[in-house]
Amino acid sequence: MEGEAGSFAHLGLDARLLQATAELGWAKPTLIQEKAIPLALEGKDLLARAKTGSGKTGAYALPLLQHLLRGKASALVAEQAVRGLILVPTKELGQQVLQMLRQLTSYCSRDLHLVDISGQADLAAQRPILMEKPDVVVGTPSRVLAHLRAGSLSLQDSLEILVLDEADLLFSFGFEEDLKSLLCHLPKIYQTFLMSATFNADVEALKELVLHNPVTLKLQESQLPDSSKLSQFQIRCETEDDKFLLLYALLKLSLVKGKVILFVSTIDRCYRLKLFLEQFSIPACVLNSELPVQSRCHIISQFNRGFCDYIIATDEQDLGEKEGPTRGKRKRKGNKAGKGKDQEYGVSRGIDFQNVSAVLNFDFPPSVESYIHRAGRTARADNPGTALTFVLPSEKAVLAEIEAALTGGGSDDTPLRPYLFRMEEIEGLRYRCRDAMRSVTKQAIKEARLREIKEELLNSEKLKTYFEDNPRDLDLLRHDKPLHPAIVKPHLRNVPAYLVPPTLRAVAQPLGSKRRRRKPLQPKTRGQRNPLRSFRCTKQRSGAKHRSAKHRTAAGTPGS
Repeated sequence: MEGEAGSFAHLGLDARLLQATAELGWAKPTLIQEKAIPLALEGKDLLARAKTGSGKTGAYALPLLQHLLRGKASALVAEQAVRGLILVPTKELGQQVLQMLRQLTSYCSRDLHLVDISGQADLAAQRPILMEKPDVVVGTPSRVLAHLRAGSLSLQDSLEILVLDEADLLFSFGFEEDLKSLLCHLPKIYQTFLMSATFNADVEALKELVLHNPVTLKLQESQLPDSSKLSQFQIRCETEDDKFLLLYALLKLSLVKGKVILFVSTIDRCYRLKLFLEQFSIPACVLNSELPVQSRCHIISQFNRGFCDYIIATDEQDLGEKEGPTRGKRKRKGNKAGKGKDQEYGVSRGIDFQNVSAVLNFDFPPSVESYIHRAGRTARADNPGTALTFVLPSEKAVLAEIEAALTGGGSDDTPLRPYLFRMEEIEGLRYRCRDAMRSVTKQAIKEARLREIKEELLNSEKLKTYFEDNPRDLDLLRHDKPLHPAIVKPHLRNVPAYLVPPTLRAVAQPLGSKRRRRKPLQPKTRGQRNPLRSFRCTKQRSGAKHRSAKHRTAAGTPGS
């Protein structure tokens, strides 16, 4: 099918795929899609780097689906088999990829069968789905390898296209050995698409493992949107208390509007920040590796649909094992602290949060790649966005590395402009922050984490049958109350007008502070007593009426 240059039609895609792209509102292919799709349809291996939010999923999904549809329409019809495999680093990304594939196959869903096995379901529960031999399987390397070893999935004689999405993260999430073992179960000849937002040593290692004479697409574009779409700011904070004070002012005075993602470094910080904001009646959702994958995907879905405006997410790139002088010490503690963590969790990478107006780095990102992927959650699909980063004095060195990487080292203009904000103007709010932090104790944080786990137990589909057989356990769980909850102080809900800085009164709109409107005076109606008449006047008139009545009685006495 031929069409106008610059449109999907001229790429030679199936009419049903074109209809689906039109329904998704894709008017024309992005730069990565325009370059990658023709090469992929020619059967070449691809190594593509493009910035986050540039349409990489569509760049590999469309040629994959086109290849499968073309094979089914040909005269040489083979038996049903798994011909496409998409490897992703996180379960959240796996569900997102499956959703995108289903949208693109909305007009050919009867011809193509797609499954995602990256969830936490048991291998035995997923076995019947794989026995039907779907056309495309989406999963993490560890889950796919487990099914290959169990015999419920076979790729040796059928796989035709392999996709590695967010390839620069696959090794850092500990999938190196799984990938090497998985490759032994693949055929000798297959086409590979390797998609990444950055090129690093891990991507080079993957290139040597899976690619054969690839075409490298290293698009000449910045790793983040330009300043016309993405505004990047930094705020220098002297202490941790300054960060909490500044966040309170930004959110409570509505200086940052719209949907916001707040990134922190640990799960404890996640709940500390949530309890802190709750003191001021600012509701927020939490997203971390302790929550089940179904709950995390549900929270992301609710956020995208507008049910909550603030998400506090942990950026656990190494799940607690960061490089540094205390690395060995953290590893010893990591076995206990990371016991309940999901090793395939990831929020700052690949997930398509919709209509995010701002990303707020409450805790400084640990690396350049982390900053790029955090900031990439906003300013997507031609929408404007803002990335705001809090910087402590000890983090200036990493800030310099990020600025050098974003500018390429050849420009004096810093991409992270200083946010013009005078801390002394909000000093009047500091005592309110200290008052709120007194309620956010270690015990309150611990019980907040337990409360999340309790809610997951109550809402679990797997435990529904158990609770039906053991109603007493359900009653005990429901009536179990926290011993030391964070006490929410009502007086912190509103911001008094005298505390709003004079320079911000024109733009600040304090959340929850509503002035009580006076009711207008009702006009006086006929026959209704005037409430403004004084008591004295009423008493005098009453006395006059009494005297006139007495006089009439006395005047009538002689004639009686």
